[in-house]
Amino acid sequence: MASTTFSGPVTSTNGFVGDIKVPSYTVAALPAAASAGAGTVLYASNALKASETTGNGTGNLVFSDGSNWIRVDTGATASA
Repeated sequence: MASTTFSGPVTSTNGFVGDIKVPSYTVAALPAAASAGAGTVLYASNALKASETTGNGTGNLVFSDGSNWIRVDTGATASA
């Protein structure tokens, strides 16, 4: 399957077909949220989910609000 890189917003008039894969980091290795920019979505491989305890995170999608990485499940700041 081909891979294409875009530098701007992507709009589809006919839907997207296939998997969407976002870059993966540990929480400690996430780039600065401010540098990534608000709206950037990444996967933090050891970020906590709502039912997990500190040190036992199994991963979560996170997004930058321009200042912090926010967990998509609870809206809390991402932690491991």
